[in-house]
Amino acid sequence: MRGALGFFKEKKVPSSQVKVVWVPGAFELAGSAARMARSGKVQAIVAVGCILQGETSHHRTLSQATVSGVMMAGLLTGVPVTCGVITAQNWKLAMDRSKPKGLNRGREAAQAAWEMANHG
Repeated sequence: MRGALGFFKEKKVPSSQVKVVWVPGAFELAGSAARMARSGKVQAIVAVGCILQGETSHHRTLSQATVSGVMMAGLLTGVPVTCGVITAQNWKLAMDRSKPKGLNRGREAAQAAWEMANHG
């Protein structure tokens, strides 16, 4: 999330135009994104989260459903919805994908949303 917020700050997007919505888990991102998109009050949505592999294969099902749901929220509403959901085997690998400088999936998702809202 910090990477996404940092990107919007660099682009001088007023903080009043950036709304952070917390959900209980990654699976709930799609429903929240769809609800926000249908509201007509947003130009784009950045879904940021993390799914870690556990002792079972449940993370695969959860990851597929989450990414598909986030994609469908955008397709069905016409509002750009980008996916910055990290799926990783462990916490270290997840952190490697969300570094303040360098690879940061949240920042990448924010940049894609900004480009889609302003140029798409």
